[in-house]
Amino acid sequence: MNLILMNMKRFLVIVTFLACSAFASFGQRFAYVDTEYIMNKIPAYKTAQQQLDQLSAGWQKEVEAKLAELDKLFKAFQTEKPLLSEDMKAKREAVIVARENEVKELQKKYFGTDGAYAKKQTELVKPIQDRVYQAVKEFADEGGYAIIFDTAGGPNVLYANPRSDRSDDILLKLGYAN
Repeated sequence: MNLILMNMKRFLVIVTFLACSAFASFGQRFAYVDTEYIMNKIPAYKTAQQQLDQLSAGWQKEVEAKLAELDKLFKAFQTEKPLLSEDMKAKREAVIVARENEVKELQKKYFGTDGAYAKKQTELVKPIQDRVYQAVKEFADEGGYAIIFDTAGGPNVLYANPRSDRSDDILLKLGYAN
């Protein structure tokens, strides 16, 4: 599986390089920005991240308490198991399984793809991201850039000349001095 991912990344890098070469040969301009760098320079983003961290910590504490309770219940069952009838064993196992499912549901409720954390993150961070992407788009339109890459996303760009980094220009466009 890792081999497939590595080959896909290589393919994307080659396609990106070829696209840049083609655009460069036609006089097209391209640049890159680091959206992670930009976002970390915006105070509202830092505040949103702190709020998310606080919420997450509270929810995690609640989940961990339920897990500790489940562990205690399971250990008690293991200790008493030799003394229980088959009927009592089945009832206790059913209770443990039900509690385990409750904990899984709680984790999903808070941290699942449609959970409270994801919803709150969308509520707090998405408007800031939208402003950044709008500023990038306007910057590209004003500067005549055909492509602006984002280096925060991972190893899609093998090399990027720092002179082509326009992250600080985007921050200025958003009203934040470096």
